[in-house]
Amino acid sequence: MSLLVLKFGGTSVGDVERIKNAAAKVEAEVRKGHKVAVVVSAMAGVTDQLIGYCRAISPHHDPREHDAVASTGEQVTAGLMAMALQQRGLNARSWQGWQVPLRTDSSYSKARIVDINVVAFRKRIEDGEVGVMAGFQGIANDGSITTLGRGGSDTSAVALAIALKADRCDIYTDVDGVYTTDPRIDNKASKIPHISYEEMLEMASRGAKVLQTRSVEMAMRYHMPIQVLSTFANAVGSELPGTLVTDGDTTMEENLVTGIAYTRDQARVTLAKVADQPGVAAAIFGPLARAGINVDMIVQTASDDGKTTDITFTISKNDIDRTKQTLEGERARIKYDHVTASGGVVKISLIGGGMRSHTGVAATMFETLAEKKINIQAIETSEIVLGVLIAEEYTELALRALHTAYGLDAK
Repeated sequence: MSLLVLKFGGTSVGDVERIKNAAAKVEAEVRKGHKVAVVVSAMAGVTDQLIGYCRAISPHHDPREHDAVASTGEQVTAGLMAMALQQRGLNARSWQGWQVPLRTDSSYSKARIVDINVVAFRKRIEDGEVGVMAGFQGIANDGSITTLGRGGSDTSAVALAIALKADRCDIYTDVDGVYTTDPRIDNKASKIPHISYEEMLEMASRGAKVLQTRSVEMAMRYHMPIQVLSTFANAVGSELPGTLVTDGDTTMEENLVTGIAYTRDQARVTLAKVADQPGVAAAIFGPLARAGINVDMIVQTASDDGKTTDITFTISKNDIDRTKQTLEGERARIKYDHVTASGGVVKISLIGGGMRSHTGVAATMFETLAEKKINIQAIETSEIVLGVLIAEEYTELALRALHTAYGLDAK
């Protein structure tokens, strides 16, 4: 007998019929003899609707009251799920985040989990009850309701699984696992049966939106196995039909690259003719960090005169205006000639634990892109990641070509 935490995302509980379908999955696990806890998201679209109400009242609304409103979607789903389980003859009860309680800091809309006390919740589970916890929400020290940010129900589920010392956390969603690349772009993409936390973290942070990054970080820290699987397929989690995220390099040994991710919302910023002297990088990137602007790839190119340099870096496309304003405010200190910023670029990332111990991975990537006449604008590397910046118009061509070049096409 195992203790399992099952999490159902917004599309999995998008309407009453889907909630009933999810409840059938829970029942199947209980009938197999497992102890089960459930975490639910709001029904698809509900959180956006609730946030829209807040903005309609006031564009500069009170963040505390915003979270009080935004958290109600999960409350509705938790109650409905408990009812659906009761209709199936199961002993079930809904729990709000504050009832568990899941304690957080007071950073409204992006709260961090501080602690989760599952003494009462665990007792009910051990007595045979199915506990249904509302995801995405917690409680601050002053008793205020907080929310964990987009995708926060994944983090709620992993935190609950860790606190309960569960055997596994199953994340039910609208896909049947993690794929070698986006199957909507490349129909030769194949499902990855096993992937390491480290690889999954890179995949999630670089465009594969199957799991929230924070949830993977937490699972890795506490060694909690996660499985990504489909709510709409016939199999249930205990049959291990999805992608299992665990410790170690559990990917297929023959593949150097586990998956290929991409991020479209990128912009390229270039500072031209910056003085080539110590401290200039700090003068550029310090103010950007203080402004909350995340900088990714950085390329420095010496100018012909040897006294100045061009510095190019990437940011989120949404941060272009703030970046330009911040740099303009530091112009006297940085002493650059001019700044250009534009979108229209995409970051393609190869991810794989096998890259640590093999050479030639970069050469294959560069040769493949060259054959397709795709220009590389910037490069980044780490132990298990090789990323390049290219023009957005070549996204699909690059993904398909690289997927084939690294032997990832479905057999």
